[in-house]
Amino acid sequence: MARKPVIGFVCDVLPMGGHTAHLVYEKYLYAVTVGADATPILIPGRISDADGNVAPGSLDIPSILAIVDGLFLPGSPSNLSPVHYGSTEAEQVLPSDPHRDALSVDLIRAALAAGIPMLGVCRGCQEMNAAFGGTLHGKVHEQTGYADHRVRPGLAVAEQYATVHDVTLAPDSTLARWSGAEQWRVNSLHGQGVDRLAPGLIVEARAPDGLVEAFSNPAAKHFAMGIQWHPEWRFGADRLSTAIFREFGGAARDYAAERVTKRQPAFAEA
Repeated sequence: MARKPVIGFVCDVLPMGGHTAHLVYEKYLYAVTVGADATPILIPGRISDADGNVAPGSLDIPSILAIVDGLFLPGSPSNLSPVHYGSTEAEQVLPSDPHRDALSVDLIRAALAAGIPMLGVCRGCQEMNAAFGGTLHGKVHEQTGYADHRVRPGLAVAEQYATVHDVTLAPDSTLARWSGAEQWRVNSLHGQGVDRLAPGLIVEARAPDGLVEAFSNPAAKHFAMGIQWHPEWRFGADRLSTAIFREFGGAARDYAAERVTKRQPAFAEA
């Protein structure tokens, strides 16, 4: 039996009890483990000691990509630094995560060049757009004509991740094909969002206010998609979410099979 594909998860780097933790929320791990039928591994961001000294080799991207068959960029409470999408450091929207920033953008670019499938959700979607040359709104709710997409305070988690608005799926898009629909109800909650879509990316879905809620990269050899909403949340109860993780897993399996083929020695006939 062929092994399951290995999916690398970019970690959040957060303070916890006076220490620094590299972590991923379990809902993302579950969706990939079950929905994509894959094996998850965690990829730390920049690693430092108690004095802030960065560990040599902690951002060794070639070594990371050598062991994964897919890359997952999860959502996060933190916001991508404006320095990664052509703005100024003074415009940083808190909370920030410079240790994740130090890895994610370069890792995305390297994964695309290597043909490794990738899926970005929420912050991960924003990171992908920035990595491919697009820009972000630091605060979507302050932009003229856009709705407030942030989570409402004081809600229980299940209420936070309840569906809040429809998205219009682009005609003949991948998501329209997977869903068999023109619109889909989604659980979108975020502060940052796509401003200028990176060159070459294709819009897959838009919110009612016109904000890009999903895109794909046709230059990707296997799979490269950014989803602004949260398909990982109870993915099995939603047809489109189920399809997103199923197709991501299939792309990772295809990539894994190619890696095995490339490693096989070529034998000439006697």
